Amino acid sequence: MTRAGDTLPAVARLLLIEDDLTIRAPLVRALRERGHAVAAASTAMTGLRDALDDRPDLVVLDLGLPDLDGRELLRMLRAVSAVPVIVATARDDEREIVRVLDAGADDYVVKPFTAAQLDARVRAVLRRGPGGQPEDPTVVVGGLRIDPRSRQVDLDGEPVELTPREFDLLRHLATRVGEVVTKRELLTEVWQIPYGGADKTVDVHLSWLRRKLGESAQRPRYLHTVRGVGVRLVTPEVDG
Repeated sequence: MTRAGDTLPAVARLLLIEDDLTIRAPLVRALRERGHAVAAASTAMTGLRDALDDRPDLVVLDLGLPDLDGRELLRMLRAVSAVPVIVATARDDEREIVRVLDAGADDYVVKPFTAAQLDARVRAVLRRGPGGQPEDPTVVVGGLRIDPRSRQVDLDGEPVELTPREFDLLRHLATRVGEVVTKRELLTEVWQIPYGGADKTVDVHLSWLRRKLGESAQRPRYLHTVRGVGVRLVTPEVDG
């Protein structure tokens, strides 16, 4: 199970596979400024060779590569390596994102994104342990069980049917159990959109999520609103 505070490599060695120089160059520079050792490749086959020869700690993979679709490269990489992969894509269709995760990606980030957002994703994946693969990635909060690999959620032993967006929302809150997460962060990290006037989107999805967890804003169990700040996921208090 992933735990906050797990140790990271002293210097993470990243491989960025991105064909667009206007994205690649500033991103390499920004990640280096954040303490990472970054190599870059502009084609799929060069990236595959570099991943096998140099054995980076993590690969950041663009899907729109000139010689091969990034999803196909991901399958090829997964056949020969367990290196963690974060997919960076302009494709924000939820079905495509699910296909990418099913193909073996550890996480994804939708363009446009900031270096700070990507750095946070990198650190979160690397905290999972050697090779980026946690022994048990499942998060358990009270009777709630969240499995990010299968994207399945159980509540008190019963499956909960969530949309991809609802799952991503719950998963993000589960990485910060007990902490207040702001709507700004949820919009940025879950919806990949800038904050400003769209916080009703968060409210609506939280309402749907609460309903599926058998609670309401007036009678919360897991999802507690902190008025004017955000929401936090907690272990319910045991009656009696």
